[in-house]
Amino acid sequence: MKLIIAVVQRQDAGDLIEALTAAGHRVTRISSEGGFLREGNVTLLIAAEDYQVDPILKIVREHCYTRTRYVSPLPPVAESGEFYPPTPVEVQVGGATVFVLRAADVRRLTPSEPR
Repeated sequence: MKLIIAVVQRQDAGDLIEALTAAGHRVTRISSEGGFLREGNVTLLIAAEDYQVDPILKIVREHCYTRTRYVSPLPPVAESGEFYPPTPVEVQVGGATVFVLRAADVRRLTPSEPR
């Protein structure tokens, strides 16, 4: 068994989850926030058999896109009274960061009968 942890941009998450569930995979969605641009991300947890990993990664590749963003870097240190507005820098964001971990045991628990 494997545990796949996929961190994707919020814009890509809906279509990706839909595609994964349509292919028969169970997905847990957790909202998260990125460190670099402080933008909202979604972290997906997917338990899968070893043979399912490559098809899942293919679905992730098909539904997660890179985008170009312009960000303003921190202004440079200047003498008092001087101000130099920083020039925006072009960066690529998006795609997916995926971790595939060995899972010793995965169980789906259902509610038990009331006592």
